[in-house]
Amino acid sequence: MKVAINYSPQTAELLAAGRVTFDLYKTTEWPEMIAAAETQRPAIAHFPLMAGRHNLEQVGVARIQEILDTTATGFVNTHLAPHASDFSMDFTTTDVGYVEPLVEAMMTDIHEMIAHFGREIIILENANYDPNYQVPTLVIQPEVITRVVNESGCGFLLDLAHAHMSAAYFGMDTREYMNRLPVYALRELHVAGTRYVADQERLVDHYPMTADDWALTEWAVDNIRSGAWAEPALVSLEYGGTGGFFSSNSDIHVLAHDIPRLWDLVQGVSVPTSG
Repeated sequence: MKVAINYSPQTAELLAAGRVTFDLYKTTEWPEMIAAAETQRPAIAHFPLMAGRHNLEQVGVARIQEILDTTATGFVNTHLAPHASDFSMDFTTTDVGYVEPLVEAMMTDIHEMIAHFGREIIILENANYDPNYQVPTLVIQPEVITRVVNESGCGFLLDLAHAHMSAAYFGMDTREYMNRLPVYALRELHVAGTRYVADQERLVDHYPMTADDWALTEWAVDNIRSGAWAEPALVSLEYGGTGGFFSSNSDIHVLAHDIPRLWDLVQGVSVPTSG
């Protein structure tokens, strides 16, 4: 497993000073971010594709292919994330009659991606409960995610924070929720801290890791090492970045602590203590 870190000026400063090490930078598809990252480490792009929203052409097939050809990017990711308004539905409805049209919309986009890039490099990411994105809560159920992964034959990108946020919404234990996901198809693992944001009345991710977040990550890595889950090619820390929210949540002291801790965990150099 390789370790990727969100590109940020703070992480670049730490790497230049020799205070952290990792394998790859995780970037957006933005050319300027990729160029900045590649001055220090190979870059892998994370695409803003949303299966079920038909935005492949908006992101750009040619641009995605160029990134695959010129960077270390090995996967084309898409979130399993239709938009509720496209189906004239409340995003929290429990009406299972919507499941078939939602799955059909996601599969349409996934089949188009497969046609362009090949099934073997397509990975499907679990979305999360988030009123801002209006992803129907029907499609964050583990059974629906598993169905789409199985029917498409694509790999699975497990976002631990997304899983925790979704499990909290459903009132489920996070570990139980994740064990019902298609972890046998795991290709990439995302790690980020979560925090309860009172004015949104929900958990939000991309914050510094908490003791609970570390415990969940350690548990996931234990499952991978034991063979209970497939071994992903990448483990990515999604804290820090550039622009807006990510710039304001890119504390160099947090990164100086969390990057080495994740590196050691993935490498098996040491088992971090809680906290």
